[in-house]
Amino acid sequence: MLHQVLEQLGLSERETTLYQTLLKLGPASIRDIAEQSGINRGSAYESLKQLQNKGVVSYFPKGKRRFFMAENPDILLNLAEERKQNIEKTIDSLKHTIIPSLVQSQPTFHHTDVRYYEGDDGIEWVLRDILNVVSQQDHKEYCVFSSKPIRPYLYRPFPTYTKQRVKLGINVKVIALGEGGEDAELSQRKWIKTEGSVDASYIAIYPPKCAIISLARDNFPSAVVLESNDIAKAQQIIFDTLWRLL
Repeated sequence: MLHQVLEQLGLSERETTLYQTLLKLGPASIRDIAEQSGINRGSAYESLKQLQNKGVVSYFPKGKRRFFMAENPDILLNLAEERKQNIEKTIDSLKHTIIPSLVQSQPTFHHTDVRYYEGDDGIEWVLRDILNVVSQQDHKEYCVFSSKPIRPYLYRPFPTYTKQRVKLGINVKVIALGEGGEDAELSQRKWIKTEGSVDASYIAIYPPKCAIISLARDNFPSAVVLESNDIAKAQQIIFDTLWRLL
């Protein structure tokens, strides 16, 4: 657990071991540190220099030798806070500078990006993509065509999906094919009556994308995600027109 946490702060497994050793020893020579940690002197010395650069370890001269000592563990919070600030700056740069610049560098012609997903992991990815795309839009709403047979498979890999959607303030309009479907917060539902059985299908319209989920075979869902403003807008017109008529 400790090694995993400190790895997040940029400390290698060897550096973590040396830091723990120094905390136990107090000020110590490189010979004692190497002996207690089980790390050879050359490797220990190089890692101690790295820990010095990170502000986790310091040293002082004593005669002809250097004695190393560990800084108070509170220093780890400073490292974490520094990492957090750097990540926040990176995210801000990605949002406002880097990603817009990369988008502008793409060809101006319109194309359709098609991606395929299979199984529960694939369906979960699609559902998370819907939340991610819609949550970043000013008008947080998407539309769905849904049939009854697909519902047992839809949220199986992501049972908290509706709770996450509501938490993000995302609205959904659903046109249900056949009976059934539960009312939920921030959702509206209308029905199309059908005769006979209906195939398992789910179509989500969340411009610039459309996701189509169905059963490739019994108990095995698959999905296709189309990223195209033109297709998404056309599907949105079809949905809105039918919604007004129901």
